[in-house]
Amino acid sequence: MATHGGRLNQAVQQWGIPRGQWVDLSTGINPWPWPVPAVPAEVWQRLPEEDDGLPAQARHWAGAPPDAGCLPVAGTQAAIQALPRLRAPGRIGVPDPGYAEHAEGWRAAGHEVIPFTTLPSDEELAALDALVWINPNNPTGEPVMARDLMACHEQLAAHGGWLVVDEAFIDAEPTQTLVPETGREGLVVYRSMGKFFGLAGLRAGLMFGPGGLCGSLGELLGPWAVSHPARYLTQQALSDTAWQKAAASQLHHGHDRLVALLRSAGLAPRGSAPYFAYCPHDEPGRVAEALAAQAVLVRVFEAPPALRFGLPGAEPEWEQLARALQTL
Repeated sequence: MATHGGRLNQAVQQWGIPRGQWVDLSTGINPWPWPVPAVPAEVWQRLPEEDDGLPAQARHWAGAPPDAGCLPVAGTQAAIQALPRLRAPGRIGVPDPGYAEHAEGWRAAGHEVIPFTTLPSDEELAALDALVWINPNNPTGEPVMARDLMACHEQLAAHGGWLVVDEAFIDAEPTQTLVPETGREGLVVYRSMGKFFGLAGLRAGLMFGPGGLCGSLGELLGPWAVSHPARYLTQQALSDTAWQKAAASQLHHGHDRLVALLRSAGLAPRGSAPYFAYCPHDEPGRVAEALAAQAVLVRVFEAPPALRFGLPGAEPEWEQLARALQTL
């Protein structure tokens, strides 16, 4: 099983530092989340209903065509694990480095997983049954132009292949989203409520793609796969466009501040995803341990060796990170 950020309980036990003293920068979640309103009592008391208007609202919000399917899921992780089961075992390209659950999900369903550090060539695409890509990438933050991904889709679709694009980190700058193209066969796009909206605990996400494929995945996941509170709050958050505009600006400013702080400490951030900073480093474990001793938790990657820093939220968290970086 792949490891992930956010393992704060483990850090508390390992370092003996009380939970309340930690600054957890090990995830890429917006530290200034959408303000969750009170949930009506009947939302808790009644089962969710699929005709609540959420798919249509999500299509409008993301710019999907009317003929595209839209399936609410219990976090994009639910689709990442289940979608590979809807295709006969084949050769699947995945980004490396990249969010490890993509490779795990396809491998668990009997597929051969082929890692790529850059988009495959035409010749390589011809030998694939599907390509998964993350835009911008997690953990590197590297973006890919929509036109380049659509060129991959054209190559794959010509022989019945799929292009699956994980856009969990695209909402702060969605100009390169492929959701407007999801009426096409063989094109699937994931969007998350956890990253941009800062609602990882809600476990809500969206899958856009061909209507038949979305329907098949919905049948596989079964009834009530997304809780009524999650569907209700997703609708409220998607409609709050004023907050979304302000949040995008705040994330960009926070990212610029984080990059400057890391550079002043001798680290070299790369990538441009505004939720985090990715820093290649020869000894990421040593740096992470030094920061953990100061109650700052970051994510370590071994291959290739690197650190990922999420954004601090409140001002005391920024100050604690600055002090910890001074000890390196």
